[in-house]
Amino acid sequence: MKTVSSFKRKILGTGNDSKTIIIRIIVGLIFISEGFLKYKQIQWLGPGRFTELGFTNPFFWAYFTGAIEIVCGMLVLLGLFTRVASVPLLIIMLIALVTTKLPLIDTRGIWIFLHEYTTDFALTLLLILLFIRGSDRWSVDRMITR
Repeated sequence: MKTVSSFKRKILGTGNDSKTIIIRIIVGLIFISEGFLKYKQIQWLGPGRFTELGFTNPFFWAYFTGAIEIVCGMLVLLGLFTRVASVPLLIIMLIALVTTKLPLIDTRGIWIFLHEYTTDFALTLLLILLFIRGSDRWSVDRMITR
């Protein structure tokens, strides 16, 4: 019983700060909208984009990534399993860095890379913050751990 309680505190445990909800809203809404765009904008962000990047089976990877972004974005928005939901989103951000942003250094130069990576960098830092801190006061995680 103690192990479950300890696990619950580590995964769901959260502080009492009320400002983290702003970060959760930003991160959650961005990932939810980007996930839906992978289904809606097939050529621009969906399978067409994944084909352009050289992914084998681009339909699977586009829709899988979109689904992860929608589900994890919703979890972050609700503050439910926030730390757990941050991990796949961080992995998506890392893959996006390697496949879409780093190649810009060779093709367009460091300044274009820095410009293009600004938003992704900020989003990645916000995800790291959520992974470290959890959801805080206004979250389902907080209600579960009470």
